[in-house]
Amino acid sequence: MMKNFTIGQYYPAKSLIHGLDPRTKIIGVFLFIIALFFADDYYSYIVALAFSLFLILVSRVPIKTLLRGIRPIIIFVILTAMIHVFLTPGTELWRWKFLKVTEEGLNQALFMACRLILLVGVSSLLTLTTTPISLTDGMEKLLGPFKKIGLPAHELAMMMSIALRFIPTLLEETDKIMKAQVSRGAQFASGNLMQRSKALIPLMVPLFISAFKRAEELALAMEARGYHGGEGRTKMRVLRMKHTDGIALSLMLIYFLYMIFYWWRG
Repeated sequence: MMKNFTIGQYYPAKSLIHGLDPRTKIIGVFLFIIALFFADDYYSYIVALAFSLFLILVSRVPIKTLLRGIRPIIIFVILTAMIHVFLTPGTELWRWKFLKVTEEGLNQALFMACRLILLVGVSSLLTLTTTPISLTDGMEKLLGPFKKIGLPAHELAMMMSIALRFIPTLLEETDKIMKAQVSRGAQFASGNLMQRSKALIPLMVPLFISAFKRAEELALAMEARGYHGGEGRTKMRVLRMKHTDGIALSLMLIYFLYMIFYWWRG
């Protein structure tokens, strides 16, 4: 199951989206996520889905790779949808004792499931098409103006980049620990949801120990190489926006304004 996570992984390819400046992609994903929260009917979700498919096709990231990343959150999506199906008031379609299904509940469940899947899919597209170093540089540049109010932009960007970089490593470590415990008789794939959740608790201790050990090793390696934060550091590759970044940002802005205008018009 752990190999299905794609957040934090990079998919090497030559595409228009791979070649964009990381700042363009971060701003684009930010605008897409905000616009998604203004979608409140079938038409707006169809537009959001069509735009997402366009981005995926342009990025040349295989759809099955993105679907593999969405698979681990399916249980969370189903639970969220069920809550909306049974707890949303409205026109009653079916009732059994205290449980009832309403037309509004079905619509909300479908909208919420689409929203979560699109959120994870497009967010994964950002990390799949951007190397960790480029992502760090892009975040640092975007947070740069806040240095004037004392925000440690370089350190924050470095922390986020390291966190994303270590997601696949920690998942691989979790997979190894699970296999080791299964070989000793542990059961992770049987029982109900509560029993499976309890079975995961023994994974936490070795996983935390491994994570702290890796963090200490990384800190020592950075100190040994003279790392002292972002003060006075120079870049071998300086980020520069190209005309393709201007076109991409314009497209994202048009999509963002259209979704807000459609929502405002009701």
